[in-house]
Amino acid sequence: MITTVNPADGRRLADYEETTASDVRRHIETAARLQEEWAGVPVSDRAEPMQRMAGLLEASRRELALLMADEMGKPVAQGLAEVDKCAWVCRHYAGEAARILADRPIEADRSSSYVAYRPLGVILAVMPWNYPLWQVCRFLAPALMAGNGAVLKHASQTTGCALAIDDLVVTAGFPDGLLRALVLPASRVAEALEHPGVVGATVTGSESAGRAVAAAAGRLLKKTVMELGGSDPYLVLADADLEHAAAKCAASRLLNSGQSCIAAKRFIVERQVLDEFTALLAAELSAAVVGDPRAPATTVGPMARTDLRDALHAQVRQSVGAGARLVMGGEVPPGPGAYYPVTLLGGVEPGMAVYHEETFGPVAAVIAADDLDDAVRIANDTGFGLAASVFTSDVELGEHVARNRLEAGSCFVNDFVVSDPRLPFGGIKGSGYGRELSDIGMREFLNVKTVVVA
Repeated sequence: MITTVNPADGRRLADYEETTASDVRRHIETAARLQEEWAGVPVSDRAEPMQRMAGLLEASRRELALLMADEMGKPVAQGLAEVDKCAWVCRHYAGEAARILADRPIEADRSSSYVAYRPLGVILAVMPWNYPLWQVCRFLAPALMAGNGAVLKHASQTTGCALAIDDLVVTAGFPDGLLRALVLPASRVAEALEHPGVVGATVTGSESAGRAVAAAAGRLLKKTVMELGGSDPYLVLADADLEHAAAKCAASRLLNSGQSCIAAKRFIVERQVLDEFTALLAAELSAAVVGDPRAPATTVGPMARTDLRDALHAQVRQSVGAGARLVMGGEVPPGPGAYYPVTLLGGVEPGMAVYHEETFGPVAAVIAADDLDDAVRIANDTGFGLAASVFTSDVELGEHVARNRLEAGSCFVNDFVVSDPRLPFGGIKGSGYGRELSDIGMREFLNVKTVVVA
């Protein structure tokens, strides 16, 4: 039995029976059979249910936003935006799939030679709780438009969201069973992955989860894409517009109540503007409204679970004990729910948890840098490499740093990092490998087939 719990008050939401082993096999075999038929459907015909999916998402946006608020604490306003983004990615791939999947001629010493893009089969999607609709849709839209099928193993605490997506896919007109949500705990992921009907897996989640699935898939020689954690650095150079930088940095840090892999986490600031920037950042963070995720004014809801809140608090206490300066926050509030205050730490140095580890919650760490070279060194002094940003009035310099010096999959200049269906998204180092979104992401689970006619 899997039970979902409201993190705002600890109230039990629902109980779900686990998918039995025999049903796991049956669902995968059904998806594989349907996928063979779906691969032969013209791309233009695949686009019709994908467009309907976008419309269904928009029509049920408030109900879905409230479901996310209840299951993982997302503020409703942010949940509405997440649903809208899901509709966008569906429409994007419905419109772009024919171009992306078109054969690509290549000149060679033959009468005809080209690359053809063919679907692989059924993909296992292991998805997290923090963006319970977006993370699924950003995989599902290109996968189905490419002619693949899928089985979904969602985070247990967002089981309601998983089943809602399953229903939307069927209602939109996709073959019933081409996607199936499996109600499974993490301990049973290998059961689905090892089925011969599954040809690959995509994982969005923690580094430990990614390593476990990647190891199992490697043994089975099944393709994987991994989008894992991050300890994203934001560089603030001395010539930056500090008010603009502070506003953008605070917005990024508090996105999804700080529970985002691409949220800003380490703020690396040149010493000559350290005090001024820290004060501006504190003012921006102080404006956050922490409270009931269903309340329209709330900008920071509870964390998704109390154990995650307690782990974050332990990182803060270790860092303060090692010499970090507590500028604001840092105390677990009384009362029910997995709430944690918006917290700012100054004087962060190597050896502190918030310097080295991913902080998945509303905690900002400010680190002093002597100059640009030192800031880049600190930024890259991490086992992660998902996203980064640099703030400077010298846009040419900022672009050079972003392009050539920062070790991350997405690097922005004078703005916070966001994902976009038109742009590839993913990381390096401990943040994973492979890409989602864009043409590149769609082709991750395709057979890039060389065809030659003598």
